[in-house]
Formats: sequence, C-alpha cells, structure tokens
Amino acid sequence: MSQQEPSGAPERHGMPVLGLGTWENDDAEQCAESVRTALETGYRHIDTAQIYRNEAAVGDGIAAADVDREEIFLATKVWIDELGGDDVVDSAEASLERLGVDSVDLLYVHWPADAYDPEETLPAFETLYDDGRVDRIGVSNFEPRHIETARETIDAPIFANQVEVHPLLQQEELREYCDDVDVELVAYSPLARGEVFEAPELQEIAERHGVSEAQVSLAWLREKGITAIPKATGADHIEDNWASLGLELDETDVAEIDAIDREARQVHPDFAPREW
Repeated sequence: MSQQEPSGAPERHGMPVLGLGTWENDDAEQCAESVRTALETGYRHIDTAQIYRNEAAVGDGIAAADVDREEIFLATKVWIDELGGDDVVDSAEASLERLGVDSVDLLYVHWPADAYDPEETLPAFETLYDDGRVDRIGVSNFEPRHIETARETIDAPIFANQVEVHPLLQQEELREYCDDVDVELVAYSPLARGEVFEAPELQEIAERHGVSEAQVSLAWLREKGITAIPKATGADHIEDNWASLGLELDETDVAEIDAIDREARQVHPDFAPREW
C-alpha cells in the first residue's frame, strides 16, 4: 500500500495540480453544492467556462464555502464566438460578474476556432492581463503551432494549455513541447470520461494499491507534471479524486501506464484542429 491521507494539493507556479472540473454540471443547485463540497474537502482549484453555462453557480459555490477567495485558483474560458477583439473584453467582464469576482487567476482561449484570430484575440487577453482582471493567460486545445503563434503575438506569457490527456491519450509530443517552452499542461477529461475504469492495465495497478482506477490515472498525470481537473458532482467522487494526492505510484506502475498504446480521444468537435 502506498496511500496516505492528502494534506493538500501541491502547486506548480501557483496553480494547484488537482482541481474540480465543472463541465456538464449545469444544474445550478448541484453545481454550487459540488463546488462548495470540493473547496471544503481541500480543493483550491476550480475550473469552469462560459459555454458550461454555470459560472453563476460556480460563484455561488465559492461564496457558500468556508474558504477565502484569495486561497482559490479560479479559471474560466472564453467561448469561440466571443473571441473577436472587443468581444473578448466584454465577455470576460460578464464572466467576472457571473462568478462574483473582481478577477480570475486564469483565463483561457477555449479553442483556436470560429472567431479566434491571434492578432485580435490575444491582444484583448493581454489588455485584461495588464488591467489586472486576469492574472494568467491560457489557451485550450492548442497544438504546438498555435502556441508558437500565440507566444509570438503578445508579450504576456502563455501560462497553460488545457487539453484532453489521460493514460489512454498520453499526448507525448505535446507534453514535450509544452515542457520545452514552459507552458503548463492542464488535463481535462483526465479519466477519459470513465474509460479508465475499463482499462485492464489500470485495473491491475488499482488492485495492487487498493485504490480506484481514477486515483491511478490522476496520480500518473501528477507524476508527469500535469495538472488534472476531473469533473465530479457527488461527494463520493470528489473525495475519491482528492484521495489520489495520497497515492504514490512506483516505477513499475508508471512504466506499465506509459506502455499503454491506445489513443481513446473523447473530445473531437468538428471545429477541432485538423491534426486531430
């Protein structure tokens, strides 16, 4: 057994490496309660997006929790039809109002699609950054070529790239690139929308340690220096994911997961980068 009681999530450059994802958590009461539960469990990283239609509920959960706002790393994302010039600033201000905060710790470009134009979109993000309404600029679903263009377009640093990554979609080339250019990698759908529970390699490791496959997946991501934001609504899943911080995988565990040769991508909309 290599399971210990987690005392808190470690951080990378001020961002806790385990957060709560809120995608599809669109029942306002349930969403607010899951955010409150997560924060009072120990989470300090909450992730949402304009397109999730739950920013107000996330804000309600933050307000209800017995945790100071200054302790919370809060991230949201600007949707693809709001990425043109002035739209970015207006939509970001609307997000802040819905969340009930003066600023967010991280604001992402949700996809390099639709109204996204590096020359218009990114300077608007930089304006929000310079004005203190956004502490960090992020991108999501960007390939290396998109990140390279973004880094060349503005002076403010690109802090993070949020993408789908998990043991069944390991994104080795993208991981290496982001590491080389000092861009944090944040994993959405880190449990492959439940598919990790059916992976025999993960089942075996989970059995050895007496933990869930979810905990194994999250511990592997942490081992790789990747921040994970698993979606969870019920207290049991919120607590199980949190317990992954107490799991230390050994070299054999990591090697077995590294050897999984599958690409079970779960998210692939029509507007995704062509390389997908």
